[in-house]
Amino acid sequence: MKIINFLEKIKPGVQKRTLLLIAGCTWTIAGVILIFRSLLWLIGANHHLTMEIGIGIVLGILFYILLFARISKKHITRITLIRIDNPCFFSFFNFRSYLLMAIMISGGITLRLSGLVNPEIIYTFFLCMGIPLLVSAWRFFYSYAKNKKSL
Repeated sequence: MKIINFLEKIKPGVQKRTLLLIAGCTWTIAGVILIFRSLLWLIGANHHLTMEIGIGIVLGILFYILLFARISKKHITRITLIRIDNPCFFSFFNFRSYLLMAIMISGGITLRLSGLVNPEIIYTFFLCMGIPLLVSAWRFFYSYAKNKKSL
């Protein structure tokens, strides 16, 4: 019992509404990093810049519509339905999402450093992943702004 009380005291708890803001910031940072890395490389390589950016944008919008819209909605719903008054700061994702994020980051770094895949493809893919992350982030910010009171 003492251990549980101690853990509860040191838990970085925040309001549920704040989790929406944290999620939006996290997804924004990830999206900006991917888009920045992508554009930096694609502009520097200057191969088929217009085509690569166009493909990245079209695929990014498709990824958002087919996958990320559902994922971000699911996270927003999960956050709003949390039954604890001040959930842990890190509970803006569930365990499965943290695992998926770790696999995607590790996979992206491994592919980029391995040289097995053409950098044009990698950085165009980074662009197409950054776009739905940013759009999803705005959904979190919108939900945060919409819920003026604590959830």
